[in-house]
Amino acid sequence: MIRPLDGITVVSLEHAIAAPFCTRQLAELGARVIKVERPGTGDFARAYDNRVNGQSSHFVWTNRSKESLCLDLKQPAALAALNQLLSKADVLVQNLAPGASERMGLSYASLSERHAQLIVCDISGYGDSGPYRDKKAYDLLIQSEAGLLSVTGTPEDPCKAGNSMADIAAAMYAYTSILSALLLRGKTGRGSHIDVSMLESLTEWMGFPMYYAFEGASPPPRAGASHASIYPYGPFPVGDGGTVILGLQNEREWKVFCEVALCNAALAADVRFDSNSKRNEHRDALKAIIVEVFSSLSTAQVQERLAQAQIASARMNDMAGLWAHPQLRARDRWRTVGSPGGTLAALLPPGRNNAFEYRMDEVPGVGQHTDTILQELGLGESDIAAMRSAGCI
Repeated sequence: MIRPLDGITVVSLEHAIAAPFCTRQLAELGARVIKVERPGTGDFARAYDNRVNGQSSHFVWTNRSKESLCLDLKQPAALAALNQLLSKADVLVQNLAPGASERMGLSYASLSERHAQLIVCDISGYGDSGPYRDKKAYDLLIQSEAGLLSVTGTPEDPCKAGNSMADIAAAMYAYTSILSALLLRGKTGRGSHIDVSMLESLTEWMGFPMYYAFEGASPPPRAGASHASIYPYGPFPVGDGGTVILGLQNEREWKVFCEVALCNAALAADVRFDSNSKRNEHRDALKAIIVEVFSSLSTAQVQERLAQAQIASARMNDMAGLWAHPQLRARDRWRTVGSPGGTLAALLPPGRNNAFEYRMDEVPGVGQHTDTILQELGLGESDIAAMRSAGCI
């Protein structure tokens, strides 16, 4: 079976989430991804927790289908091995501390002189220029700088997103930028430099609230699980203690919702609620009406009415419910992969392609492929033993 990135080699100086999530997706398309880790401890994300058969939840999520090569890049022999590896590679991805790759001679300017075909992707918090260039950046800090916290949470308390949104945003833009660079190299024969910042990535995702606050207008209010500007849209309590999530998008749905779900067709013409902007303005009054109707019904009855009215709705799933989601099972989205802690369930990447199957290989142990990779570079057993004795690997 031919995959889109078969024959492409990616070397990654990566840790945490942004770079590993990017390179995992390249591996799933067939690329050989060589993950360079510190000898002994490896990527520090391996120690975030031990929730998955003694392994980190973050690490097993972002690192399957890779090879692990341990190198202490502070030692000349290890750095020489890396440079030899890069001479045969197509892509270098790195999210080291600001300035670290330049100090090791691994900047694009330096590498492109020796390896014209190499694509270099640098992922950082704030980019490779500007006053924030050298500032440390973690996901929560970028969520704050990008304004996500200001529009997420309740009126009383801002909240971070429950997943690493800034890391994920940067990973996705790095991933697509690398694919674009590979296409460009096919036309020009030369590699290129990609500079991806977490701040710019997450700021792009903040487009709606930014434009909502255009030219100094008031920003979207923090509305909990409700929509900031569309109503009714969000969670509503039901008489049996359950919660139903529903969303209306237009005036046609509003009229049907009143008639079928609330059994109150006249409410649709109420001057307080006859447009979305008015419903949003008077959301407290409208919520009281909806909650009063739903208070005499069970969750199943409310869901039945919403289905009859063809109003979009959903369950408020927890993680156990997501693992067991019937739609994921019906679409055969689960596979199994190996890991140092044993076999794990793993979700296929989004997007089916009828021309190939995604690569779904094991999560590597620290340095699992070190000897094999060094042997490919021409090092003999005695050379490798000497490197190990010196702490290079």
